This record gives sequence, C-alpha cells and structure tokens, in this order.
Amino acid sequence: MSGRTDQPGPGRDQGAAGPPLRDATNPLGAYLRARRELVTPGQAGLPGTGVRRVPGLRREEVAMLAGISADYYLRLERGRDRNPSVQVLQALARVLHLDDAHFAHLRTLVADAPGQRVRQRGHRPGEEPVPDGARKLLDSLVQPAFIEGRYFDVVASNALARAVDPRLDVGGNQLRDLFLDPAAQALYPEWASVTECFVASLRQSAGTDTDDPRFVELTGELSASARFRELWARHEVRGQRGTPLRIAHPQVGELTVNRERLGIGGAEHLMLVVYHPDTGSDDADKLALLASASA
Repeated sequence: MSGRTDQPGPGRDQGAAGPPLRDATNPLGAYLRARRELVTPGQAGLPGTGVRRVPGLRREEVAMLAGISADYYLRLERGRDRNPSVQVLQALARVLHLDDAHFAHLRTLVADAPGQRVRQRGHRPGEEPVPDGARKLLDSLVQPAFIEGRYFDVVASNALARAVDPRLDVGGNQLRDLFLDPAAQALYPEWASVTECFVASLRQSAGTDTDDPRFVELTGELSASARFRELWARHEVRGQRGTPLRIAHPQVGELTVNRERLGIGGAEHLMLVVYHPDTGSDDADKLALLASASA
C-alpha cells in the first residue's frame, strides 16, 4: 500500500451518492467490459489511429485477438452465454493482460465454475465470533493489532491500535472511514494508494457473493464516494500483502509501520492485522511513546 499517486486527496471526495454497486445480474460481462476498457490498442499490439468512441479495446478487437467470433464475445459480455471453456477464458486473460489473481477471479464468475466454495454470509459489524486463542494473542501483543472481518469490519482491537487510530474499535469499518471520514483520510499521506489496495482486496474477498446483505449494505454506503465508485468500476482484484504504511499521527507526527495480515485458524474470514516498526527506528520510539500515553 505504499507508493504515491496523483489522485484526489483527502477531504475532496464529495461525489453525489449513487446506487449500491452490484454486478449480480451479469458479473462476467461487467468484468470483461471493465477490463477491456483498461487495455490500450498499443498494449494489445494494434494501431491506435483514428477516432475511438470507447476507451480501451473494442469488442471485436478482443474477439479477434482471442481467436473467437465477435458474436460469441458479444454474447459473453451481454450475459447470453455464461459458461465459456477454460481455453476461451485463458485466451481472454491473455488479451486483457490478466495476472494470476485476476484470472482466478474471472473463473469464479463463470456459471457452474468447478470448485466454487459454498457462500458464507457476512456477519453484522462486530458480531463475528473471535476464537478465544486469537483474542488472548491479541491482548498479549505489544504492537498495535486488531482483528478484521471479511469486509474490513473491526471485530477486536488492543489499546495501542486504538491509540494509533481511535476508529480501530469494535464496530468500526476501515473502508467506511477511508472513503467517508475526512479525519481518517488525513491520517494517511498515501491515501490514494491505500484506497486502491482496499478496494481491490474487497472485490477479491466478495467474489461473486455480491448479494450478501452485509456487502450490499456496505457498498451502498460507500457509493456516496466518487473515489470508491471510480475504483470499483476498474474491477481490480488483489489480496493485501505485508507492506509499509505511512501514518500522519496528530500526536507523534509521521511514522511508518509494517502492516501484516495473518490468517486465524478456525475462522475463515477473520484476519489478525499487526502494525510493527523496524527495530531501533524513530518509528519504534514514537510507538513506544503512544503506548506509554495510552497506558
């Protein structure tokens, strides 16, 4: 989640509220359309001359490059055929420049895809059961740490995590804070790249389960943010990985921590998130100061 990008900054995301963002009626077509709009003719090895009425590739260009008929590709995008072969999916993935994570997501969108997991509904914020062992581990950690659910609801946290960000409390939601709370946005100097990471991870976590009531409720709230609507429309899919995170803390100033997410045994959709500084760094001293103040 590091790396600065020139995107709208905190406090400036004032887009009008839109409808809940769902692709439930034709998820495969929505995904193909969004991804082809991100591939330029030059990236596909095609001449970019002439006036183009659509961003990215045209449907017939995708079909030609994938070696399928334009009519068949049109049926895929419009949802009239929802069960293409693995070979067709692989050809489309090559044309659309999909990496392994995006190709895996593409396969989940195909009707009757083999190996799809039984859907599990999301719990209400703060209601996901935390195993006793995970809660004891959380309480024993000297680093800021919290446990998050499938849709980034905070279900448990320690005192130092709340000292770093008071919103990391039970019942809070990190996505809602990032997109709708100017105070939370100001906490992250690299807000634009942080939001990209969270939305790509949300789409991977949700998969095809876009009729989950918790997902519908959350994305309905987030659709008030123009930045969220922009990122959701890209159909990026990416799991969160351990990465440095810059924080502009109002008490101790700017610090950088390493953000790690660890799976919790026996709780499929819960993750333990730990912020830890480099040993002997100024960031470690600042966290120690926060720990002393919170105690």
